[in-house]
Amino acid sequence: MSGLVIRDAAPGDREDWRALWNGYLAFYETELDDAVTAMTWNRIIDPTSSVHARLAVADGAVAGFATRVLHPRTWSVEPVCYLEDLFVGPAHRGKGIGRALIDDLIATGKRDGWSNLYWHTNHDNANARKLYDSYDEADGYVRYRLKL
Repeated sequence: MSGLVIRDAAPGDREDWRALWNGYLAFYETELDDAVTAMTWNRIIDPTSSVHARLAVADGAVAGFATRVLHPRTWSVEPVCYLEDLFVGPAHRGKGIGRALIDDLIATGKRDGWSNLYWHTNHDNANARKLYDSYDEADGYVRYRLKL
């Protein structure tokens, strides 16, 4: 897509990110306490945090984001990257922005020496799975989440 720039989130992006974040939460039919959203944003813009966000800016408008968490792992010396959140606003879908965000993470990981990039999605998220399946097939793992 011409006019597309992928860049790090900056403090001045808060409102644009928040609008997309609200759409992301609505897509997953969930609500978070405002304190959680505020902490997420603070982590994103804190250069010492392991949580980072890349924004897709299409023709001057923030169109999507990818939130990643870089962490150590027990099966490699190099860090691993978890793509925790990927979202493109409805007006910008179908234009390759989700793919551009993933490709940006792949390029960053290759440059910075990550061992791998991983993510998950709902089994019935057909549009996302069509994109994700173009990179690799699902690994067959079943996820368990205990609320504490």
